[in-house]
Amino acid sequence: MDRRTFTKSAVAAMLGTVAFKGAYGAVKVSDIAESTAPFKSKFAPHFGLFKESVKGLSLVDQLQFYYDCGFRALEGNGMMSRPVEDQTAVAKKMESLGMEMGVFCAHTEWKLASFTGGRVDVKLRTPPDPKAVRESLVEKMKQAVEVAKRVNAKWCTVVPGLEDPSLEPEYQFANVVENLKYMSDVCAKTGLIMVLEPLNIKNHPQLYLKRIPQAYAICKAVNSPYCKILDDFYHQQITEGNLIENFDYARSEIAYVQVGDVPGRNEPTTGEINFKNLFQHLWDKGYRGIIGMEHRQSDKTLDGDRKIMRAYRSVDC
Repeated sequence: MDRRTFTKSAVAAMLGTVAFKGAYGAVKVSDIAESTAPFKSKFAPHFGLFKESVKGLSLVDQLQFYYDCGFRALEGNGMMSRPVEDQTAVAKKMESLGMEMGVFCAHTEWKLASFTGGRVDVKLRTPPDPKAVRESLVEKMKQAVEVAKRVNAKWCTVVPGLEDPSLEPEYQFANVVENLKYMSDVCAKTGLIMVLEPLNIKNHPQLYLKRIPQAYAICKAVNSPYCKILDDFYHQQITEGNLIENFDYARSEIAYVQVGDVPGRNEPTTGEINFKNLFQHLWDKGYRGIIGMEHRQSDKTLDGDRKIMRAYRSVDC
């Protein structure tokens, strides 16, 4: 089937599930939320969060549920892999609700050292082929741009792959910067912003990008408004801590924030991070961007859904 043959009737069919179901599914918003007022901070859940409450709901119905809980943004990490029909229906529903789309994953590289070493397969020690790698990265970014246009996204996540142990760190840095410059040129045509996500050394020990200062140096070298930082406080608490000072120092290059508590990567208030103070600091510093709820939930029952709602109400500015 040609993906471009998506019709208005398909959109209407998907959107119609809200009216057909009436009160969502088995769970009403009032079953988990003490308040349905909009959050002051722009918290963004992802599909499948509030596990028991959204069980069996379509993507469009989940959006309505999140909106009625007080959320005004959504994270769509897996949007690149969703059918065009789903992308279009989600965008249409979000536009009707006035919700904002957060990041989606444009290119997250877990097993290759293409950014750092120009290698298609680092394990086989194939000779570097920087031109082929660059062309591949540019093509992937072109695909991301099309998805972004379809779902009204302003940001997309990029994870620049593995370290290349055969190269000195300075050479790897230069290679990463060069590749990102080419990718930024693609983004410049529509205004899409790549956000580089440093990931923690415990879960991802072989990845190249680990720390906020490192990401800051890369973005300064790329020198493009279309290459910025995603500051995920879960990862950075594990790797380096010092969350407030690192945020302040790198503020000019931070375009997006995600959260998860430590340990466990669950909702705020379940671990060691003082999110009440952290979110207040971001607000006082003028951050009004999306705060992505990229975490698990500590309790997957209906009471666990209530726990997430109480947590976010307690840490909202």
